[in-house]
Amino acid sequence: MALDPTLLSILACPQDKGPLLLVGDELLYNPRLHRAYPIEDGIPVLLVDEARTVGDDEHEALLARATGPATD
Repeated sequence: MALDPTLLSILACPQDKGPLLLVGDELLYNPRLHRAYPIEDGIPVLLVDEARTVGDDEHEALLARATGPATD
């Protein structure tokens, strides 16, 4: 299930309040903090405790797959 573009335009990282990148339909990614937030059943889980830290290799892979900033 794809996220609504209007919703994507207002979502921000709960930790640094900056824009997020959408990666497929599976997660929102903050490249500044290397933090990935899951999307479960079409609902973004924007809780700092639910995010996972991403290593350098995965960071590059996520950037390559990202469709653009969620706030664009």
